[in-house]
Amino acid sequence: SVRAKIRVVVKRILKAHGFPPDLQEPAVKLVLEQAETLCRDWTGE
Repeated sequence: SVRAKIRVVVKRILKAHGFPPDLQEPAVKLVLEQAETLCRDWTGE
């Protein structure tokens, strides 16, 4: 799914920039929430 692909990409980016592993999950959730909000804004839903 698209969400799964976004999760993988975000985790790779966080790891590449030395983000602490124990803080990755909350960061991924935040990015997904932001992406969903942005998508709703773009589609006018």
